[in-house]
Amino acid sequence: MEAQIITNPEEIASLYREQSQFPSLSKATVGPVITSQYGGKYCNIYTEWSQRDLERNESVKFCRQYIVFHDDKSVVFSGPSGNCTEIKGELLSSDSPSGGLKAVIRDCSVKAEEKQFLEIWSKNCKVKSINLTALKKHGKVYEDDQFGCLVWSHSETHLLYVAEKKRPKTESFFQTESPETSSLGDEDAALKTEKEETVKGDQFVFHEDWGETLVNKSIPVLCVLDIESNNISVLEGIPDNISPGQAFWAPGDTGVVFVGWCHEPFRLGLKFCPNRRSSLFYVDLTGGKCEQLSSDNSAVYSPRLSPDHCRIVYLECGVFGPHHQCSRLRMYDWYTKKTSVVVDVVNRPQEGGFAGIYTTLLSACCWSADSQRVLLSSPQRGRKDLLEVDINSGNVTSLTAGSDMGSWTLLTVERDLMVVGCSSPNCPHSLMVGFLPQAGSQEGVSWVSLEKSDPQPDIEWQVLTFKPPPENENSTYSGLEYEALLLKPKLAEPAEKLPLIVTPHGGPHSVIVAEWLLSSAALCKMGFALLLVNYRGSIGYGQDSILSLPGNVGHQDVKDVQFAVESVLKTQPLDERRVAVVGGSHGGFLACHLIGQYPDSYRACVARNPVINLASMIGSTDIPDW
Repeated sequence: MEAQIITNPEEIASLYREQSQFPSLSKATVGPVITSQYGGKYCNIYTEWSQRDLERNESVKFCRQYIVFHDDKSVVFSGPSGNCTEIKGELLSSDSPSGGLKAVIRDCSVKAEEKQFLEIWSKNCKVKSINLTALKKHGKVYEDDQFGCLVWSHSETHLLYVAEKKRPKTESFFQTESPETSSLGDEDAALKTEKEETVKGDQFVFHEDWGETLVNKSIPVLCVLDIESNNISVLEGIPDNISPGQAFWAPGDTGVVFVGWCHEPFRLGLKFCPNRRSSLFYVDLTGGKCEQLSSDNSAVYSPRLSPDHCRIVYLECGVFGPHHQCSRLRMYDWYTKKTSVVVDVVNRPQEGGFAGIYTTLLSACCWSADSQRVLLSSPQRGRKDLLEVDINSGNVTSLTAGSDMGSWTLLTVERDLMVVGCSSPNCPHSLMVGFLPQAGSQEGVSWVSLEKSDPQPDIEWQVLTFKPPPENENSTYSGLEYEALLLKPKLAEPAEKLPLIVTPHGGPHSVIVAEWLLSSAALCKMGFALLLVNYRGSIGYGQDSILSLPGNVGHQDVKDVQFAVESVLKTQPLDERRVAVVGGSHGGFLACHLIGQYPDSYRACVARNPVINLASMIGSTDIPDW
């Protein structure tokens, strides 16, 4: 018997509107500890969320604050502090180390002109508002995760951020001088020329950028604001072949530590390619000397300074090869100048064991209070776990093993108070807090919910494991397994057979973890089952799995998806006559291969921006090396 699906457009729109009301978490910060007159301790937690506004056809960002009473070991009481407030025009924000000041970089429209301002807030008032556009010291400020930062100095006297290098104004060779300019006196004309220096004939010069989501970002520079004098300076001494980003203040505010990407001989896409050649650098503010702290034959990212200002941890992977690989966690000792490997690449994880680090972005605050442990979130097979790393032994412990939730994301940790977001395919995002257990303790984390979402009872999910048949084995990397996430509506009648939508991910070195996905939940509620396949080559399953795919694209990944489809059709209540395949980017490439190689298996195909025209792609893509 065929299961019925929702086909009425109005019903589908209503269902999608209902599901899009669940927001997702993007940021959290923990305020300073306040002691009440009765001796109780509490702190405020500031969070940022995003949600789709279908009427405005945009994603809106809003904030909400919570109050948490604690005894430094456990949460005693918690609750929301006020209602939500939408955030407008805010690109970056950062609280000072003491929590007494807040810096904001904001986009504003003034008399129909787009301008950027840097604001300083103290208590209940704005104490400074600096028009960055009018100063013309640099171009637009970078707000992205790849380069961008807004960091207070430890002394709270300076701010550090990244912006586009200022370019001279360009005009045509045939541009005539305006009458106003020609009537100026010699002295005034010279002054105006100095202020508005132009380059003729360069108005159509092409400037490389850093690719997808980083369009028009070409030459980043490090900028420092002296808060007392309002003076902004662009740091000098950085090598010309390096693009700086992800910067922070060195211990003692003696200089700035940053990641520098080599942009010669040309710039390539960075967003989905953390394997671009880069190194860790330090530029001294007194002498202007720039020193390289890591090797120049690898890719590094996401450096984080320990609370005691003695160590820097950062992620590292190999250059070239797969765009996304298993990362090392390295540590640089600021005083001994020695670098060590804390967690190495995991080639093939043991069953149920640690599978490696696959995140490209550590939380801005990721250290324990004693500077001996680092916390991070990373895919571990088809789930996303919260991991604790001991920097002395290199031992990795999952703080969320055995959880009913499929995905855990660390937002911040301050004084061992962790703020996390968690979700599952049938449960939207929840906000949780909990204290990190003491080192060596066998106790688990006692999580307390600040914002709880209820599971949707009409959606069920499970992670399925597949072993390729002998004819599909990889001769170099044999014995690898892979997984798929199966979502399906709970059936009223066991005999009903569900239509199936197959979704291989893009990348190809990416992964679909067991988290809340709006589109998947909506399709499931319409009556479809979904099979989200993490074929061999996906991240989260060890470096061997990743390396097994290059040279076998269009064969191994296609066979894996098809074998997973054929397997679930045999074991699940699914209708083999109603199977569709949906994919984007490399997933679109696979979707097209599947309907070409197995035309009788699929009734419909949706290929979003599929990689199927290599001749045109090679001249237009920002990742031509793939």
